[in-house]
Amino acid sequence: MTNDQIQRVTMPKWGLSMESGKVTEWLVSEGDELEKGQDVADIDTDKIAGTLESTWSGVVRALVVETMVDVPVGGTIAVVAPADVPQAEIDAVVAAAKEQLASGAIEDVSGPKVAEVHVGGRSISYAVLGDTESEATPVVFVHGYGGDKNSWLFVQEPISADRATYALDLPGHGASSKDVGDGSVATLASSLVGFVNELGLPRVHLVGHSTGGAVATVAAADPATLGKVASLTLISPAGYGPDVNAGYIRGFAEAETRRELKPHLQQLFADQSLVNRQLIDDLLKYKRLDGVDAALALIAAALLVGERSAVDVTAEQASFAGKTVAVWGAEDKIVPASNAGSLEGKATVHIVDGAGHMAHAEKPQAVIAAIKEAIGAA
Repeated sequence: MTNDQIQRVTMPKWGLSMESGKVTEWLVSEGDELEKGQDVADIDTDKIAGTLESTWSGVVRALVVETMVDVPVGGTIAVVAPADVPQAEIDAVVAAAKEQLASGAIEDVSGPKVAEVHVGGRSISYAVLGDTESEATPVVFVHGYGGDKNSWLFVQEPISADRATYALDLPGHGASSKDVGDGSVATLASSLVGFVNELGLPRVHLVGHSTGGAVATVAAADPATLGKVASLTLISPAGYGPDVNAGYIRGFAEAETRRELKPHLQQLFADQSLVNRQLIDDLLKYKRLDGVDAALALIAAALLVGERSAVDVTAEQASFAGKTVAVWGAEDKIVPASNAGSLEGKATVHIVDGAGHMAHAEKPQAVIAAIKEAIGAA
């Protein structure tokens, strides 16, 4: 029987389609005292690179895998245990882990579980991760225009360590219904409100990116969620100023080929090399689904008036009684940080260097810290 003081650090499942990853650099060594929240390793997936944050406490007794080696999701990559656990027991766990990796017989029980609910005649797909029986207030993640529930691959897992988390596909996106009504933020927000109520969540923290930030803000002010929203964490939110990259919004909706789409996607990141072939192909596959073109066109039309933002949710934010924390990438070319002034005196705002519009992908630790700040204050 394995000593229950021995903890296995496993390859995380960052997103529903992730099957394996590589440790590109260990940020801890054998013998180090590990604490929760500490960076453990840099990991590269077929989507993007990120840093694994510790949910374990104890001594790093063994690093099971070398760097730059493919490891299936759920495979043991390190072992953590108190210093007084006999080395023979650690060696036995490491040997079993290496045998399992060599055989490929790894049962992946980690990662989000997908489900759907019906709201207002639309099916809403979502991924749930974490303990749904936890008394801690759950977190609901709301992606931006053209995104989906996988947008949160580096953020949802660490936040789910002590609570349930839900990442939904808004109408028109991911695996949800492609009917977006008039495409307005108000219509999208009504689906979010319905989602929270349909799941019977008595209280939630909302995290929204870009258009999802506007959607979360409107939902927080909706009478149907009155008192249910504990905090707002906004990443480059739309609706907080007039400055917006209208060319990106229209260009993303209209692009039909890899060559047309790539330059638009490169505007999302400070590091344009993150726009790899897999990302482009995934988005093209989504854009070719029935109904997506019409949905994106309707949403794009609702987001813009000429070359400026048609959305203003500052009144809704001002009416929200909970804590608001905002994060902007200093190099955001889509919804620039120049809009952050609208939150002066109303929210805590963090400008993150080295990040563009996708701060939760490029600098996930900064976004995780902001979410924890909002949660802690709520």
